Amino acid sequence: MTIRIEWQIGFWIGAFLLLVLLLWLFSGMLLPFAAGGALGYLLNPLVDRLERVGFGRLSATLFIMACLVLVLALIFVLIVPVLWRQLASFIEAMPAYAVKLEGLISVASENLEREYKLGLGNNTGPDLGNVTNNLVAQAAQWAASFLNSILTRGEALITLVSLLVVTPIVAFYMLLDWHKMIATIDNLIPPRNRETVRTLARQIDAAMAGFLRGQSLVCLCLGIWYGVGLSLIRLNFGLLIGISAGALSFIPYVGSLTALVLSSVVAIVQGWPDWRLLAMSLIVILVGQFLEGNILSPKLVGESAGLHPVWLIFALLAFGSLFGFTGLITAVPFAAAAGVILRFAVNRYRESNLYVEPGGHSTKSLLDSKLARLDDGDR
Repeated sequence: MTIRIEWQIGFWIGAFLLLVLLLWLFSGMLLPFAAGGALGYLLNPLVDRLERVGFGRLSATLFIMACLVLVLALIFVLIVPVLWRQLASFIEAMPAYAVKLEGLISVASENLEREYKLGLGNNTGPDLGNVTNNLVAQAAQWAASFLNSILTRGEALITLVSLLVVTPIVAFYMLLDWHKMIATIDNLIPPRNRETVRTLARQIDAAMAGFLRGQSLVCLCLGIWYGVGLSLIRLNFGLLIGISAGALSFIPYVGSLTALVLSSVVAIVQGWPDWRLLAMSLIVILVGQFLEGNILSPKLVGESAGLHPVWLIFALLAFGSLFGFTGLITAVPFAAAAGVILRFAVNRYRESNLYVEPGGHSTKSLLDSKLARLDDGDR
């Protein structure tokens, strides 16, 4: 019995909606499982490579997880305390920084009024300095309260503990049973559609691997560059700003903008009226951008990702607003899969009777042939 295409489309749409509903219902508890799955996906090539050189699957998985735990332990012992102290100092210093920045903005606005005689401070309109100062003060107060809530909320602590405990366990079993899970999923696919689904899966894997693994290395390199560079020029909170910007570089343009804005503000307030600190911080950021755009991204990410930055930003924002941090982890696989499936659907549409003329020629090919005949007639 042949299943109608309408039923197949309806089945997959229903399955997708069910998946979205389950993600929404269990988004509060799925974070360590999603993180463990992502970690297992990132580390699976290393386990496969160890298997090819003679390791067993279990021994390769244990070795990789031991190396991961060692690296994380070193990070928590050497880097996290420094970041924590800088974050606490940054929260404590934000009001003073805001006051000093308000004063600098007031002086700059007064000089602007006096030099160009724009009359910004008269009764005909709002005082630019006061308006800007109020905005800066409100932004500083909001940011301080937000960061302080992150440090003190018990929910964040519980989430952190669950990430540290559950994520490695999930990643371990994902790595250990990776090929078994793939074979099980493969056997559930109808034989008539198996090759098509395998082709799509390979394309999705190439898109996800090109972005997830490549962009993760880019974020790591940028975090090290920004953190070390800003610390060497003795910028206050340089390591915190650099590592935060490197982590946010996973989202296109967000990391570089964060590094530029935060480092510039801190450099202006810290070094005023000397501009050398600001110039050095800008050099660090611009060199990092050059390395990302011309060396890191072309070499590590390349063109294999196939994810347009606008589409990726939309997926991150949409899934983040719907499912929280779990959505941010699942947004990239969704964006990669949706892009591959959409291109496949467009190709199938171009081959269907909706696009192809009854004679077997597409409207595009007919148009090209008509244009060619017109060109021959003109000659």
